Amino acid sequence: MKKIVFVTDAWAPQTNGVVRVLEALIPLLRARGYESVVIEPGQFTTVALPFYPEIRLSLFARHRIAQVLEAAQPDAVCIVTEGTLGWAARSVCRARSLPFVTWYHSHFQLYVDVRLHGLLRPVFALIRRFHAPAIRTMVSTESLKRELESAGFQNLVLMPLGVDTDLFTRNPTPSLAPLPKPVFAYFSRLAPEKSPEEFMQLSLPGTKLVIGDGPLRKELEKKYGKENMFVGYKRGKELVEWLSLADVFVFPSRTETFGLVALEALACGIPVAAHDVMGPRDIIDNGVDGFLSENLAEAAVACLTLSPAACRAKAEQYSWEHSADTLIHNLFPTEG
Repeated sequence: MKKIVFVTDAWAPQTNGVVRVLEALIPLLRARGYESVVIEPGQFTTVALPFYPEIRLSLFARHRIAQVLEAAQPDAVCIVTEGTLGWAARSVCRARSLPFVTWYHSHFQLYVDVRLHGLLRPVFALIRRFHAPAIRTMVSTESLKRELESAGFQNLVLMPLGVDTDLFTRNPTPSLAPLPKPVFAYFSRLAPEKSPEEFMQLSLPGTKLVIGDGPLRKELEKKYGKENMFVGYKRGKELVEWLSLADVFVFPSRTETFGLVALEALACGIPVAAHDVMGPRDIIDNGVDGFLSENLAEAAVACLTLSPAACRAKAEQYSWEHSADTLIHNLFPTEG
């Protein structure tokens, strides 16, 4: 059995796209005969990121990472994030002339710029430097690949993502009490880079449902609690039950590289109203399974006319099984 070491600064109990992708793919790798070893923050002394306390920064990680790699003797190393663990693993691999693959998941430089203006260019340059020694850097879409290539990134390969269409299936008779129709839902982190406040400020009929948690929740609930229904973080079948009440998913983020939540909504037959930006643009067929517009209120109301079947059909084009096979190819390109 071949062994893969994943190094990630994002891991449970965090809730984000990186964690969900790894949670989906690792069991599928095991079923295909690949053992996964995960190096994650829970194995180290950590401190909270000052402007985002849910994220923990691992300290003094280099020696421990070297020990894990020595013991594991992996056939492939995949550095998933550009945090302190990612940099430490990069350093160890370079010192040992050990090839590694990186994964460009998030526009981290945009996340930083939302909070600390003026750092966009230097942070992006640092991220480009981070990925430069990798034998391959994986990206989720062709448009992201083109954008990064134009910015000087090299050795980029596609790594499409998926959705569990068995789990994310609308329940026609959800166990929850019905809400006044139509129901417009937001489900994602309540963090500045996701622009949740834009959704909460929209004037829409019916119910505005907010599913999620994050550093902005207390502030937003205090400010917008009368016009929006906050239900906190949900996952798995409980999340599907809440989504089964929704008629439209409103996705205000402008910082996505993909947007797993859009696929999860589509799998439940829910059309998506979003801005015409990377992520939504790569998934949504305008006027078929969603609307892309600067005016999210108009787009959201227009989505009420769209076919749930068309939304479901779009989601069925994406599978974690295909993602797992592509990941194996990216890590072991000479196989198969």
